[in-house]
Amino acid sequence: MKGLSPSQKKRLSTLAAAVFWLLLWQAASMAIGHEILLASPVSVVYRLFTLLPEGEFWKALLFSVSRITLGFFLAFLSGTLLSMLSSRFSLMKALISPFVGVIRATPVASFIILVLLWLPSRRLSLFISFLMATPIFYSNVLTGLENLDRRLLEMAQVFEVSPRRRFRFLYLPQLLPYFRSASAIALGLCWKSGVAAEVIGLPQGSIGERLYQAKIYLETPELLAWTLLIILISILSEKLFLKLFDLIIRRVVSC
Repeated sequence: MKGLSPSQKKRLSTLAAAVFWLLLWQAASMAIGHEILLASPVSVVYRLFTLLPEGEFWKALLFSVSRITLGFFLAFLSGTLLSMLSSRFSLMKALISPFVGVIRATPVASFIILVLLWLPSRRLSLFISFLMATPIFYSNVLTGLENLDRRLLEMAQVFEVSPRRRFRFLYLPQLLPYFRSASAIALGLCWKSGVAAEVIGLPQGSIGERLYQAKIYLETPELLAWTLLIILISILSEKLFLKLFDLIIRRVVSC
């Protein structure tokens, strides 16, 4: 480990941890001896690669990705807007806070079953991912707004700094960490809740439907292959969004 940079040490540690858990998974699968109960990592990866040439695979992937991603962005916009209104008007905060608390405390399955009475199953994952992620953006951004440095804001007001410069040099740098942490948490939650909604609602041509079918027919390698795919997409979407977010922020600040 000597001579390695901190980032290289971190990547090496992550790789070593991943190899350890894969070996443990393989050992557990071999000890059980039944693919139905626990498929091996090799079987799961092989099944994932056999799914790739299938047209239905890409249709299911596009169906779920488009809806869950749209739900995330709608939550981003609505949570930010509601937090701005709550920071400005105490009455708005008093009205929204109980609603946010109810969403956080209610099990996702309860919302899924309830929403199925109102919406067709094809829109279910979009609405559930939006509903679950909105409180995260609301709470994080509201916390950031309430912790802004008031002295800097007062100084900007005294010197009549333009609203654009206030946004670029006062609001944006202080709120950025809250947006980033909210996005990282909300993306993972969107995928968890969105796929759970699809498993219960069973919209045709979705990842949730494929998961349910794999469970019904005891196709454990396929079930775990789809699960692995969901994890990879969730991680990849988080990293891509944060990189895109940082790029946009840098361009806004440099303008």
